Amino acid sequence: MSRSSLSRLSAPRVRRAAAASTAALVLVGLAACSSSSSTTAGSTSSAAASSSASSSASAALNGKVTVFAAASLKKTFTQLGKAFEAAHPGVTVTFNFGGSDTLAASIVSGAPADVFASASLATMKTVVDKGDTAAAPVDFAKNELEIAVQPGNPKKITSLSQLTGSGIKVALCAKSVPCGAAAQKALTAAGVKLTPVTLEQDVTAALTKVELGEVDAALVYRTDVKSAGSKVTGVNFAEAGKAVTTYPIAALKGSSNAAAAQAFAAYVASPEGEQVLAAAGFQAP
Repeated sequence: MSRSSLSRLSAPRVRRAAAASTAALVLVGLAACSSSSSTTAGSTSSAAASSSASSSASAALNGKVTVFAAASLKKTFTQLGKAFEAAHPGVTVTFNFGGSDTLAASIVSGAPADVFASASLATMKTVVDKGDTAAAPVDFAKNELEIAVQPGNPKKITSLSQLTGSGIKVALCAKSVPCGAAAQKALTAAGVKLTPVTLEQDVTAALTKVELGEVDAALVYRTDVKSAGSKVTGVNFAEAGKAVTTYPIAALKGSSNAAAAQAFAAYVASPEGEQVLAAAGFQAP
C-alpha cells in the first residue's frame, strides 16, 4: 500500500481522536462549573442557616419579666432593665422596689415574681429555704453606709457619736430592713446608742426624710447619697466597713418566663452589669 493511502486512512482516526479529546475537555469544564455552582449554593445555604439561627437566638427571649428588688437598687436596676430590653426587644422588664424583708415575705406568700434581688443575704435565705428559687443565688454587689445630712452639713456632723447630740434628729431604717440591720452593726461597732425620731421601712424613705428637711441625718447606703446628688451631703464614718451589705440575686421557681428571668439575673451579674453598678457606687461582690 502506498504512503499516500496510509495518510488517507489515518486522517479520520486523527479527527476522531481530536474530537474525543475536545469532548473530554468540555465534560471536565462542565464538571468544574457544576462543582463551583454546588459549593456556592452550599455556602449560601449555610450563611442563610447561620443568619436564621442568629435571628432565632435574638428572638428567643420575649414576654414580661417581673423583678422584685431592694429599694436601694431602684435607679441602677431601672437602667439595667432598659439595657436588657434593648438587647432583647421582645422582653419587657417591670420592677417592684421595696424593703427586702417585705419583698421576701411577698414572694414566699405566692406573689407573682420572676426575679428577686435582695440587699440582704438573710432575706434571700428566707426565699431559698422555702424552695422558691430556681437556682442558687449569686452575689452581685456590695454597699456601705454613709451619714446623709442636709446640703453643706450645717450641723457639722463627722461621726456616728455626734448623732446623739442634743437637737440632732436622726432617721434610721427599721431593724428588720437590711439598711437598718447594717446601721445597728455600725452603731454597735462604734459603741453608740442612738434613739431615732423615725424608723423607716426602706432606705429610700429614710433618705427622703433628710431631703425634705424633716431630720438632720439618716444612715443610708453610699449609693443612695450619690444618687441624691445635691439634695444631701454624704459623711463617711470609720465603722462603715464593719457593716457591709451584700446583694444576692436569683431567678424564682415557678416563674411564668423562666428563660428571660434567668437571663436577666445573669445580665445583672455580668461584666456589663458590674460596670453599671460600679458607676453608681456599688462595690464588687
